[in-house]
Amino acid sequence: MDGYLQEIRKLVGSRLIMIPGVRAIIVNDSGQVLLQRRLDMPLWGLPAGSVELDETALEALKREVAEETSLTVLEAEPMALYSGASQRFSYPNGDQVQPFSMAFVVRRWTGDPSADGIEGSEVRFFGLDELPEDIVPIHKKTLEHYAAYDGEFFVSS
Repeated sequence: MDGYLQEIRKLVGSRLIMIPGVRAIIVNDSGQVLLQRRLDMPLWGLPAGSVELDETALEALKREVAEETSLTVLEAEPMALYSGASQRFSYPNGDQVQPFSMAFVVRRWTGDPSADGIEGSEVRFFGLDELPEDIVPIHKKTLEHYAAYDGEFFVSS
């Protein structure tokens, strides 16, 4: 956690905060999606993170994907906007968040995926029918929406 969010945490501690974020559904040529094994909680999740001050959602997506997976996003398609109480969760350290997140489908990217060792210990492609059970709950819902995605942007409640 750096930048703006780190400054906010210094002021409010672990209390619930709303954060703008992005989620990347990175798809390979076989239709599998990339997940990372997170180090801040013992779960698999999408490459994701918060939007920094003066940064667009697309810039944040490209930065987060590069940081967490070593991939370069060439194109990203906005799929959905997630907000509301259903997005709330707590990290193991007690920090509480309610993301206001834009999910993007990324089919065009370059590089070889690798974990950064800071936020994730492993990155791996999974078929939608072979996803691990231990996925960040809000990311699991995003993947369910992706499986039914018909190209029409939607707002999730």
